[in-house]
Amino acid sequence: MDKIEDIILRHSKRGMQKLRPHMDIDYCRLAAEEILSWKRGIIFLTTGFYVAGFPETDGPAGTAVLASALREMGFHPVIVTESAYAGLFTIRDFDVVPVDIGNGEQYCRQLVRDYQPVGMISVERCGLNTRNDYENMCGISIREHNAPADILFRIAPEFFIKTIGIGDGGNEIGMGVLADIIERELNLSPCKVAVDFLVIASVSNWGAYGIAAYLSILNRKLLMPQYPWIASYIAETVTIGSIDGVTHERVPHVDGFDEGIEQEIVDALIDKVQLNLYS
Repeated sequence: MDKIEDIILRHSKRGMQKLRPHMDIDYCRLAAEEILSWKRGIIFLTTGFYVAGFPETDGPAGTAVLASALREMGFHPVIVTESAYAGLFTIRDFDVVPVDIGNGEQYCRQLVRDYQPVGMISVERCGLNTRNDYENMCGISIREHNAPADILFRIAPEFFIKTIGIGDGGNEIGMGVLADIIERELNLSPCKVAVDFLVIASVSNWGAYGIAAYLSILNRKLLMPQYPWIASYIAETVTIGSIDGVTHERVPHVDGFDEGIEQEIVDALIDKVQLNLYS
């Protein structure tokens, strides 16, 4: 029977299966267990990937699902992203703290001091790579469009804050954990920003859904929203201005996968949760 890690790695197109042998077998569960160990307080969640002039649909939905689960657990999720992307989250009443172009290490340090997050989670957020640039999957620099939110994750150990990173390609915050392997196996310049717990998935949203599913199992309560909630949220973000990161179309698809595939993954995860809750 498929594990949650198997489900979120279905339909892999970017070589994430090549990374799996180098990770703990229950890597997604370990991330969820780490969250459970955090004292109740503010959790920073960062996302927002610039593609062809717009934010892509991968990242915000996973962040919203995870933030919803965290809120149900008594945490205070705060989304850290560009000011231009704030509307993607205020539509579901999540608090947003801006990190914009021009903000640097001093600004990020002050955010940590002001908000005192108990943990940080990145969902599909570009991080500084081994060429000291922010690049998309084609190796094209997006530095002028990508605020340095990854600084938060680079300085987190100084504040004894644990971090989780979710990615699906190799250029996202957290992939620094496997940078050498990514460079060798996937032939790209990987993000060099490491995290304490890395979650890989075929689509980063799915990795966040996987954590929400494990949190549901561990809490003995369904914390993950059902597919209609997720589908309506993705559609709302497209209305605001998001696009499919692969096709660059303004449609409620994620990374080239249509709604049917998205529903398959969500339903499979919820089935897994319900099987555990009622067995």
